[in-house]
Amino acid sequence: MTLHRFVPTNYYNVIGTFPPALTIANGDSVITQTIDARGFDAEGVQRKHGPNPMNGPIHVEGAEPGDALRVEIIDMTPTRDTGWTGNVVSAGVVDPETVRALPPRATTTWTIDREALTVRLAEPVKGLENFVLPLAPMIGCFGVAPKLGQAISTATSAEFGGNMDYRLFGPGTTVWLPVAAPGALFFLGDCHATQGDGEIVGTGIETTFEVTIRLSVEKRSPIVWPRGETETDIFTIGNARPLDQALQHATTEMLAWLASDFGLDTIAASHLLGQVVRYDVGNVYDPAYTMACRLEKKWLTRTP
Repeated sequence: MTLHRFVPTNYYNVIGTFPPALTIANGDSVITQTIDARGFDAEGVQRKHGPNPMNGPIHVEGAEPGDALRVEIIDMTPTRDTGWTGNVVSAGVVDPETVRALPPRATTTWTIDREALTVRLAEPVKGLENFVLPLAPMIGCFGVAPKLGQAISTATSAEFGGNMDYRLFGPGTTVWLPVAAPGALFFLGDCHATQGDGEIVGTGIETTFEVTIRLSVEKRSPIVWPRGETETDIFTIGNARPLDQALQHATTEMLAWLASDFGLDTIAASHLLGQVVRYDVGNVYDPAYTMACRLEKKWLTRTP
């Protein structure tokens, strides 16, 4: 397997069917450096406008519609000492009568300590003078080319992935995406130093990273929505608005996974999900919301 160093010369604000920037063999790994959600690189130079400029597309040999692309997130290393966020919660996450009382929206700078692997407000506000967070890298936006030759904004998400902003999309996680175009055409960007559930201020701590991933093809895969696995959990992703539709997509995909890989019929899966499922909110800010349906692996036994 080959390790490729991918230096983009172009960035995309849509995920779609474009000429490959890099072609790799099935199972190869890629190291690449991302720019932030507004297009600024590690040196503070703006390379592209927002939203969420993507590196790519990466063509994976052998990937065809009906397959799944396996994405292993191997490593994420921050490449600058600052990040930024919004400063106030979204109007969409508070009661309507509260919206008028929200402060004006602005951008706040955070300091990233790349040795201590922590983040903190560059100018602490009252009550948060000692607010220091551990670095928890995640990829906010990534995916494969959508079906029917569509090109879809990196502001949103759907079956192909996109701007899902789920905090478990970080090092050590494996993700499966349904392939809809030859070569899969994989894109990634919009990396965060950390982020709470929901991305409720409209951002994570937006910054730049060096990212290492491995891309593999799984032939004739039945998946419809993204799936993921960590050391302790499996999860499925639904992207839609309203939020209940995103939950429905994620739950439907989990039922299918429990049947195909774990031998559970609908009754058995319902008993399991009814008592031990966990639902995580990826984001409730973007045009499509993201819900994750998550199960601890300790409850599961894979079928032969």
